[in-house]
Amino acid sequence: MKIGLLSDTHGHLDDKVFTYFKDCDEIWHAGDIGNIEVTDKLKAFKPLKCVYGNIDGGDARKEFPENLRFDCEGMNVLITHIGGKPYVYTKNIREELNDNPPDIFVCGHSHILKVQYDKRLNFLYLNPGAAGIHGFHKVKTLLRFEITAGSIKDMEVIELGKRA
Repeated sequence: MKIGLLSDTHGHLDDKVFTYFKDCDEIWHAGDIGNIEVTDKLKAFKPLKCVYGNIDGGDARKEFPENLRFDCEGMNVLITHIGGKPYVYTKNIREELNDNPPDIFVCGHSHILKVQYDKRLNFLYLNPGAAGIHGFHKVKTLLRFEITAGSIKDMEVIELGKRA
């Protein structure tokens, strides 16, 4: 299964997302959607798995959960918006990570793209950075990868261009 991963759109959806994710089977959004029109466009394009973020209002919070756990091609995935970073996870998710670690942990919020294996809890940490135009990041980023038979391959960092 080919996955397109983004976060922190903050109400802005770059048209290049549709080009880069055209061959994806699913899109995952790690929160701070900004407005529901962003997820409506993504859902019309591809199946979407999404969580709400700290800036998201009632519409997003009614439609999407704060945390989402599911299985994908033999891998357990946990997505949340505010999750911290490897070895320094936020209080709201730390207990779940320690008690029931996923194979893949996805979060956003920091606007810093990071892919790192957590050797202590044995999972892959993914933060796609920020795809929107609001925040301190300088370049809009996405991740694209494939999950097949319990393994991840062909991980790609995609730069959409400068933030503003």
